[in-house]
Amino acid sequence: MVERFPVQAGCEPWSATGDGENARIGICVLHGFTGNPHTSRPLGQGLSRRGFTVEVPRLPGHGTHWRDMAETTYDDWRNKVREVLDDLEQRCDAVFCAGLSMGGTLAIDMAWERTATLDGAIPINATVLPREGFLAAVAPLLEKIIKRVPAKAAGLVENDAKKPGVDEHAYDMVPTVPANSFLAAAKTLHARLEDIRVPLLVAYAPEDHSVPCENSREVIRRVPNAEELILNNSYHLATVDNDADLLEEKIAEFALRHAKPSG
Repeated sequence: MVERFPVQAGCEPWSATGDGENARIGICVLHGFTGNPHTSRPLGQGLSRRGFTVEVPRLPGHGTHWRDMAETTYDDWRNKVREVLDDLEQRCDAVFCAGLSMGGTLAIDMAWERTATLDGAIPINATVLPREGFLAAVAPLLEKIIKRVPAKAAGLVENDAKKPGVDEHAYDMVPTVPANSFLAAAKTLHARLEDIRVPLLVAYAPEDHSVPCENSREVIRRVPNAEELILNNSYHLATVDNDADLLEEKIAEFALRHAKPSG
């Protein structure tokens, strides 16, 4: 796709080549639905300071204008993540994929898809449970009539962080076609959880107001090689909330434990 709007300040992708022994370990850090690297870059920068090679991509249609996002679907975002992981695999001995919210869903998706090449995934407050109820059932029909809805009407909680002053710079409008493509992908992924063999570190906030923590607990119950990390001092935007340092520390430990040997 060709984006028609410029990237907003602070929403640019970010990357860093690692330093020392940890440089051989690559970590991709993904943002969430209607979000941008404003919420994923701080975690990526923290991991970079620990020596890891890091990529913080901007998913297609994000960080510009919701009209750009309206021209995308989950397939576009997944293909972007594939490109980033392919690149990291060329440069690193071990590769991990972390992500917040929908970024966490994409990380789990990559764990299912890239069993032979991905060393681990870290979903943070990810969505995997299918939506239920009347609105979910008629959503494919509504998208043909209603092309966008306010973020609040879509159930998105603005700046859902326990830490004061957090601004994720997310869109205030949600295009319905991309949203439905995401929900359909999450439903498909839910059916595949038992097939995942890549190690997962499943991080979640019990007080998440945007994605119920039952989503993460479902992953922990059904994925054989899943570890739990509870973020008690954060809400949904955990990568920029009070548990950000804990999250960075535990991801670094997880990556060092599960990285394949050099060479």
